[in-house]
Amino acid sequence: MKNNIILFLKGIAMGAANVIPGVSGGTIAFITNIYEDLINSLKAFDIKAIRFFFGLKLKSFSEHINLQFLLWLFAGVFISILSLGKILSFLFDNYPVYVWAFFFGLILASIYFVGKTISNWNLVNFLAVVVGVIIAVVITYLNPASRNESTLYLFLCGIVAMASMLLPGLSGSFVLILMGNYQLIFLEAVPDLNMKILVPVVLGSIAGFIILSRIISFLINRFRDQTIGVLTGFILGSLLIIWPWKDPEYLLDATGEIVVRKGKMIIEGYSWHLPDIGNSETWISAIFILLGIALVIVIEIFAKRTKA
Repeated sequence: MKNNIILFLKGIAMGAANVIPGVSGGTIAFITNIYEDLINSLKAFDIKAIRFFFGLKLKSFSEHINLQFLLWLFAGVFISILSLGKILSFLFDNYPVYVWAFFFGLILASIYFVGKTISNWNLVNFLAVVVGVIIAVVITYLNPASRNESTLYLFLCGIVAMASMLLPGLSGSFVLILMGNYQLIFLEAVPDLNMKILVPVVLGSIAGFIILSRIISFLINRFRDQTIGVLTGFILGSLLIIWPWKDPEYLLDATGEIVVRKGKMIIEGYSWHLPDIGNSETWISAIFILLGIALVIVIEIFAKRTKA
């Protein structure tokens, strides 16, 4: 039961990360040492699992897909997403710099702990990190698309949302901003339980984990250090998105007026700047960065003790 509760709490952390633009649930899975277990469990949804299920061999089905692990983890993820959507919306509206600062520290510290799992730092693995950084930075500077409520597009958004859970450093929320549907899904449909929007997103998420888990598992098993290198680069490059000192750029209509939906202005990107060291907000933000770093260190120490 103790291990299940810990898994549930890790799921809550992953769910919270998926809601925040710039933060990846996959990064949290990596930090908390459940990433490879997650990928292998998701990959186990195969023909053999289907035969066990429809043959009513439920015990074999459960053991094959590591069902207990997945149930406790995803229970935390879904409860977190449903409950934290409005809370995070409030925090972003009122304390955006502090929220970004905390997660900046969280991700900054995680780069070290993820990168140190690479067993051999040779030129190829170093270049893999560089490739990951370049991809993350290019994604950051892409121009956002407009809002789209078509079923097929929402299905694709679901695949992207799942990608953020499986790929450390790739923020599904930020990519959904680029796709134009972040506010529609996380700030409108999730809190209101709008099934017309959520059903195709969930179906896309299911398709995403079936496909992506197999690809990632293959790459980790065949090219582990290079794959971890690219993922480390993703995380390093995502620091640009999470940089606390930035100003939001809002979606404009054809007349140049800011578009407002349900009383909220829609963010389509950010412009970055350096902090003002004479401002007390900067020093408070620095404290939140240190808190984020400290949390990762505590998680790492706790994970080592748990293994021991």
